[in-house]
Amino acid sequence: MRISTLLQSESPAVSFEVFPPKTSDAFDKVESAALEIAALRPSFMSVTYGAGGGTSRYTLEIAQSIEAQYGVPTLAHLTCVSSDRAAVRRQIDAICAAGLENVMALRGDLTPELAQSDRSQWDFRHAVELVREVRERAPGLCVGAACYPEIHPESADQKTDIRYLKEKVDAGVDFLTTQMFFDNALLYSFLYKIREAGITVPVVAGIMPITNANQVERAIKLSGSFMPHRFQSLVDRFGSHPAAMKQAGIVYATDQIIDLFANGVTHVHVYSMNKPEVAAQILANLSEIVGN
Repeated sequence: MRISTLLQSESPAVSFEVFPPKTSDAFDKVESAALEIAALRPSFMSVTYGAGGGTSRYTLEIAQSIEAQYGVPTLAHLTCVSSDRAAVRRQIDAICAAGLENVMALRGDLTPELAQSDRSQWDFRHAVELVREVRERAPGLCVGAACYPEIHPESADQKTDIRYLKEKVDAGVDFLTTQMFFDNALLYSFLYKIREAGITVPVVAGIMPITNANQVERAIKLSGSFMPHRFQSLVDRFGSHPAAMKQAGIVYATDQIIDLFANGVTHVHVYSMNKPEVAAQILANLSEIVGN
């Protein structure tokens, strides 16, 4: 099923993200975790994709297993950083051949080496170019893209960031998924600004449950996320106690999700880090809310 169709529902819904293994040795373990999450019957699941296509085969295999065994719609990520046009076209064709209907078109993270390289000759330097390629190559695919409620780390300011976001949406994006955030007020402000800018596609709110203190530094590095005092206090108090930190992080994420639903955001995408127990606990906490 096309995710854009799922997002037409006004009922609260939750989806989850999983990431494939980097090596074949870990495939069975990762696939098992993904299928455990699929068994929870989320709205849909996304499967990430390594820079340069490093995990492309595993991305498709896991996505196909999820759909085949549980009928859960999947969203296959596709990145273009450092990839040539021929490689990207082969992967688009592979997504279609696998029977998948949804693709998440992303530039991908720049490694330190890539950030210092000469990008002028790359076939794809920005996600908007990938969106156009997907639209031309496979017009029937449902296309998602990313957005940043605060600001893209490489943008000069939010106004510029939103201008580029509109260009990406106008190129053929069906829906947006946000980068993680920990203060819902930032999302509400962002939604107001993008609607004012003429961006009308559905926006899925991305939430990451921080279940260990080590995730905080990585989250800030990846997204530049603002950490509210309330959240930082939680980490300071429970960060050195793994079980307590895990419980507190799940509760904080659940509280964020409930507030989002109460304020009209109908779909939340949880970056569950391949942890079925985290996904299960969040859905248990929302058992009387999701689908009602």
